[in-house]
Formats: sequence, structure tokens, C-alpha cells
Amino acid sequence: MSCNRYKNCLSYDDVLLKPQFSDIESRDDINISSDLGKGIELALPLIASPMDTISEGVMAMAMAHHGGTAIIHRYNSIEEQARQVKMAYAYSNKTSSQDLMIGAAVGVSGDYIERAVILNKEFVNFICVDVAHGHHSLVRRALVSLRAALGDDVHIMAGNVATLEGINDLADWGADSVRCNIGGGSICSTRIQTGHGMPGLQTVIECAKTDRDVKIIADGGIRNSGDIVKALAAGADAVMCGSLFAGTHEAPGKVFHDTDGSSWKTYRGMASKEAQVEWRGRYNSFEGVATRVPYRGPVKSILNDLEKGIRSGLSYSGARSIEEFQSKAVFVQQTTSGLSESHTHITTRKW
Repeated sequence: MSCNRYKNCLSYDDVLLKPQFSDIESRDDINISSDLGKGIELALPLIASPMDTISEGVMAMAMAHHGGTAIIHRYNSIEEQARQVKMAYAYSNKTSSQDLMIGAAVGVSGDYIERAVILNKEFVNFICVDVAHGHHSLVRRALVSLRAALGDDVHIMAGNVATLEGINDLADWGADSVRCNIGGGSICSTRIQTGHGMPGLQTVIECAKTDRDVKIIADGGIRNSGDIVKALAAGADAVMCGSLFAGTHEAPGKVFHDTDGSSWKTYRGMASKEAQVEWRGRYNSFEGVATRVPYRGPVKSILNDLEKGIRSGLSYSGARSIEEFQSKAVFVQQTTSGLSESHTHITTRKW
């Protein structure tokens, strides 16, 4: 048994960012854009996760229009995935396709090369190799094969990894950006089922030590704009979210209405029993759950609130860009009492 090298691993709730002097008079002066390389530039550093209850054509269009992006999921046929790409552009009849930023996911077996080539021809801006455990020989093979098939100019995202060794290897195998986190998502049970994982913030901190020319996508465990700000401060170039966009109008799926007047949609992990059975007729190890979430209306309002929170976060450190923010940010560790104090607590106060 090897010795645990991580004496104190940090989650998002374990830290706060230390407020610093700021001379920023307007948060509109803050640039929160992120350049992921090879033409992938995001005015809003947010990515909708490649899940069948989050990212299809309508969500991709909405995310792109607000400066972010979505990765259209792979749990369908090549033809259906390509149709979703076309749908995203069809909804944007007043916008040139060159102005939209849309990604598409592929796996590491079966038709993944054919799928990637066809999707690339359908004008997706980047390809995402989408598997739960990215530090794997199958991902190495897939990245080498995809790079040979697509050429050097296409941005390839891959993941997920939880270690510095993982991000370094994926970069060496051909990835331009890497999704960093194992487990920790709101509907992910990987850590409970397998005993493996790393706290989300610690993963970003470790992966940010890389000396490779690779971008970091913080993926999993992001619950609010404060977590996004902490991920960016720790070294992430962009943040991938699922649950934050679940239940919105643009998320795939029917809106259900209960007799009490409430409305809801389904949200599920792609490693849940339900998702696996639906897209491949069986399930292996299940590392996710399916649930229902309240219907939340247009994603636009959520994106607007998140953008304001991110800009505000940078302003508290006196930073006008993500790059400056990462050079100035100072983390402080908080106790459980500090966490309790950080939340609004008037509703639990005993008068």
C-alpha cells in the first residue's frame, strides 16, 4: 500500500478567497473571457455538460449565444447527434455559424472515429472524448487515433482525470484541454461506489501544476457562482456544469406537471442505471442516479446571474481578467463554523 501523499485535500467549501484592494469602478470593466486554444474562445467561461438531460441542440444554441458553449452528448446515433448540431444552427437564423461555439462528444470505442469526423464536418468547433476515467489506455488510443483522423488544427477535449499525472499524460497523448475531477457531481456516485476520487478543488489545484500546454476544465461539484470563482482562482480556464442548467427550458426532456401546481424535469447521471439501460440496453457498474428537478424557465436568467457572480468575484480580488485573478488570488481555509457563517442563516435562527 502506497503512502497517501495528500495530507489535506480541499473541497470548495473548505476555502474562501481573501478580499483584496480593488480600484475597479465598474464590473463591466472585467474581462471574464477564456481562450482555450485553436479557436475556442469563450466570452463566458462556462460549458454545459455532455449529458442527455442537459446538452442537445437547443441548449447548445443558448449557451453559445451567451458566450459559453455546450457539448452535445453522444448517447444516440451519429445521425441524431449530427441533427442536434444542425438544430443548434437552425435556431440561430440571425447569427452566423462562425459566431457560435459548439462541441460534440465521442467515446473511445465503436464508431467514435467515424462519429468525430462526421461531426467535425458538421461545423462543431471541438470534439470531446467523454469517459468517466480518462487516465486510461483506451483514451490514449482514442486521442492518438482522433488526432491522426482530424489533424492538428481541431481542438480535442478529454477527461476526466483527477491528478497531475493524468492531465500530463492526456496532454502528451494529444488533448488540448482536459476535464478535471472524478466524482463529486450532484448526480454522480463514483466516489461512493468505487472509493476513488479527489475533492474537486484539490483536483484543480493539482492539475494546475502542469507544465504542458493544456487547458483545465473544472468539472463536477460546482453548485453556484462562488464555486466557479474558486475553480478559476485555483487554475481552471473554464468550468463545466450540469446541475446548474438542469430543469431549464433548454434542457432536453418533457416538463411534467403535478396536481399541486409544481412543474419538473428529469435529470440523471449518464452512469445511472436508467441512462445506461436506455442507451445501451444494459448497465454495468452504476455510478450515478436519476432524479427530478424543478422546472426553472429559460437558462438565460441563470447564465446572467452566474456571469454577474463571476464578475463580482474577480472584483473582490481587484482583478480585471481571469489571468490576473489567478496571479492575485489568495485562498484561506475555513472551519465548519466558518462555512455555516458563510451561508445565509436567518431562516434557521431561533429568535
